[in-house]
Amino acid sequence: MTSTRQDAWTQDEDLLLAEVVLRHIREGGTQLGAFEEVGRTLSRTAAACGFRWNSYVRKQYKSGIELAKKQRKELKKQTNSEQLQDHSSEPVVTENVNSEQQELQLRDVIRFLEEYEKTESEFQKVVNENRNLNTQISKLQEQVKTLKAQNNTLENNIQLIEEDYKALIEIMERARKMVVLQEDERSKKVKFQMDRNGNLERVEK
Repeated sequence: MTSTRQDAWTQDEDLLLAEVVLRHIREGGTQLGAFEEVGRTLSRTAAACGFRWNSYVRKQYKSGIELAKKQRKELKKQTNSEQLQDHSSEPVVTENVNSEQQELQLRDVIRFLEEYEKTESEFQKVVNENRNLNTQISKLQEQVKTLKAQNNTLENNIQLIEEDYKALIEIMERARKMVVLQEDERSKKVKFQMDRNGNLERVEK
């Protein structure tokens, strides 16, 4: 048994769905029959085909639907005219056929509604998941804004610390130079030595 598809519809699939539905309308068939035919061709459920037709494709083929209905009326008139000319047909047989058709259509309607309910439930589940994802995205966006603000604050603090560090280095460098100068001054001690005549004279180192 082949698994039913749940992926996105393509343009060719929409076109096939429209052609089959319009043919069924034109030939006096039911849309349910069209949905089942398309579903078998595309490996999709009849409910999924019906949902796609009613939610999107039907809006694109309003003029085509009207034309198909007119053609169906003309075909029905022609058929009725031929039946009136055919005296060999028996009303009892027609009645039985109509009864069988109504029973088949009722089964189709029940099956379609069951599949439609299942598809609607799956669609609602997707909507809920999408809503939850949007909520999570909003929360993440708020977190990103907060983190950006914190990052800007940290960058500003780092810049201030760097400026303070540079100023401290400059102060320390100036202090070091002052210490060196003071040591140089202290190292310049006055010394005396005796000359040949026995007198003391001042000698700078």
